[in-house]
Formats: sequence, structure tokens, C-alpha cells
Amino acid sequence: MGRMAQSVSPERGAAGPGTGRTRRALAAVAPWAWPLLAVSVLVRVAATLSGGSLGRLLDLHVYVDGAATTFSGNLYGFVLQDGAEGAALPFTYPPFAAVLFYPLHLIPFTVLGVAWQVLSVAALYAVVRIALRMAMGDGADAPHIRTAAVLWTVIGMWLEPMRVTINFGQINIFLVLLVMVAVQSRRSWCAGLLVGIAAGIKLTPAVTGLYFLARRRWAAAAWSAVAFAGTVAVSFALIGDETRRYFEDLLGDADRIGPVGAPINQSLRGALSRIAGHDLGDHWIVIGTIIVFAALSFVAWRALDRDDRLGTLILVQLLGLLASPISWNHHWVWVLPMIIWLLHGAVSRFPGARTLAVVWTVVMLVGVSSVLLNPRTAAGEVIGGSPAEVVLGTVDVALTIVTVGWTAWAARSGRVSPARAG
Repeated sequence: MGRMAQSVSPERGAAGPGTGRTRRALAAVAPWAWPLLAVSVLVRVAATLSGGSLGRLLDLHVYVDGAATTFSGNLYGFVLQDGAEGAALPFTYPPFAAVLFYPLHLIPFTVLGVAWQVLSVAALYAVVRIALRMAMGDGADAPHIRTAAVLWTVIGMWLEPMRVTINFGQINIFLVLLVMVAVQSRRSWCAGLLVGIAAGIKLTPAVTGLYFLARRRWAAAAWSAVAFAGTVAVSFALIGDETRRYFEDLLGDADRIGPVGAPINQSLRGALSRIAGHDLGDHWIVIGTIIVFAALSFVAWRALDRDDRLGTLILVQLLGLLASPISWNHHWVWVLPMIIWLLHGAVSRFPGARTLAVVWTVVMLVGVSSVLLNPRTAAGEVIGGSPAEVVLGTVDVALTIVTVGWTAWAARSGRVSPARAG
């Protein structure tokens, strides 16, 4: 690993909002932090359930209604017709997810919808707390940092990934929490089990196996594979034909998931396809760009101190987001832990970190990809006519490349001293 000019231990609380002025400010707002979070939750739940917010729990409807057909023999023939959006939404998750979701159709949907959203915010708070602990060690238990965690949860609710996750009733934040708990666990079987189950529900968390390999947690990586195989085995035992259909015919069919060219698809394939004007598929340009970005991520990881667990996890998840054929804007929940890493980790003391964090926060509060979404672009048609639209349509991808490039440059320049975890 890279040699650092300085070494900061999170157990000493070296990073984060530690100035006297910041502490006093957080102490002053502490009595209002939880009420502010409660009001935010009430506003989000009321807006979504009233139908005034885009999404109206559409994905939760797909989970519930699709999973209700689990044992009908036509799980992957299910399509939710949404008249308001003009969309036809199939069940695209692995069969194990359908098995887990099956009991949900027994719960009144309004009750389920409210509970799902409230639990989503609770999961977000847990993710923030874990991210702060990974960045700061025991310093994360300080009263002003606990207040900061509540405020970060409020902010996170209004960032585009979490905003859309709540609107649609998506499962992303729960999967992120499973991964965060997994990497914190010192028990290899537990860590691997959680990641394997998460990947069995939705394939994207499988990239966390790279984190275990990077951390030389060979047993955890093996347990992840075993646990994922177990989810497949359970699926075969319960719904063999549907499981076979998913893994033999549907896996890898990006068009079935949605239009690759839509601006809300912030993957390398999506961005390059919009620039080209058509879906590039597995064109050598896409594959080559992914390889180059993977190499850049490897350089950035090698430059970090080997004990910077949060930094390593963020690099792995960013690689997964860009390499995946489809990375909808609500998949980018990992942005909040990344912002926390930039502002509260040891990297916060070096040039560029706070600027990147501010830019990411502004872009996600605005929700550029959502702003560009309209009936034409949602259908995957080319964002034509305006080069500015094409540029803006790549904003998350471009910022990710800049962030990983900055990490590699700053660390290898001896300017970054990632926090040492216990």
C-alpha cells in the first residue's frame, strides 16, 4: 500500500467536525435535530402516499404484486401496467427476492407503504452511523457527531438517490445497510452470509466480494459465494422453472430492466450510449472504458492505507455502479457514505476533498438526471439537439471518475492519510 506522510487514527477522532465553532453550532441545533428528521419523514410519506410525488411507490407495487405470482408459474411474465406513467414494469429481481417478498401481499398496501418508507429512513440513519464509525472510529460516539448523524440523515433523504428510493419504495437502502453491517462484522461467516443474501435479493451487492478480496478476507468472500449459491438452491427447490428461466434466459438482458439510454441510467454504458446516440451494448468502447476505470480504481485503492476500510468500500461500490449495464439514479445511495468519507474521514484535511463533497451534494440535491427525464428520454430516446443535455446526462459518471482520479492523485502525491481503523 501507499506510504503516507501522516497517519491519523479515527479512534482519536482526528477527522470530522471537530473545531470549537462547529461543535458549538451542532450543540445549538441538537434539540432540533430529531424533530427536523421527524418532520422530514412526515413530509416525504405524505407526499408519496398522496400521489403528489413522482413514483408513488411503483417499485414496491412491483415487489408486492409480482411476488404474489411467485408460485403461479408466471413470475417473469408479470408486468405492472402504470397508466399515469405509461410504463410497463416487469419483475426483474432474482427468484430468491420473489420468495422473500411473497408474504408482503398479505399486508394492506397503505400500511406496508408507510412502514416501508419509515424503515427506509431508519436504515439510512443506521448507514450514516456506520459510515461515521468507519471514518472516525470511537470519535463517532461524541455527542456532536451523533447530532451530525441525524442531520446527515435529513440531508440524505433529500439527495436524489434516497429521494427516488422513497418515492418508488425501492429496496436499495436496505441492501446498502446489509453490506455496511457485513463489512463491520469480524465474523467471516456472518459477513459473507449478509452479502450473499443481499446479492440473492438483487445482484448488485455481489460486487462487495471485491472488498473482501481487497481486505484479504478470503473466508468472508468464500462465505459470500456459498450464501449466494444457497439462495439459488432455495429458489430452485421452490420455483425451479422460474429460477431456470431467470438464470438461463433473462440474466444480463439490460433492455428488460429498462431503457439503457435514459438519463437516469448513470452507468458507463448508459453515458457512452447517450453520447453515441444509441445503445452501444457490449461494444469494445464500453468494455475498454470499464477496464480503464477499473485500473484507475485499483491505483486509487493501492494508494490508500490498507486500513482505510470505508475508502476501500466506496471505491468498490463506485466501480460496481459504473460497470453495471444499468445503474438507475436510485442505485446511487452510496453517494452519502462517500460524502461522509470526504468530509469526516482523514481525507477531509487535504485539498479538494471538501470541494468534491460540496459538488456531489449540490448535484444530488438538484437531481440532474431526474431533471432531464421526460417521456422521450424515459423511453431511452437520444437526448438530441443540445450538447449541454448530453454533458449533463453524464454528470454522475463524470464526477465518479473525477473523484476516483482525485483519490489516486492525492494519495500517491503523499497528501492523503486515510484513517486507520481498529
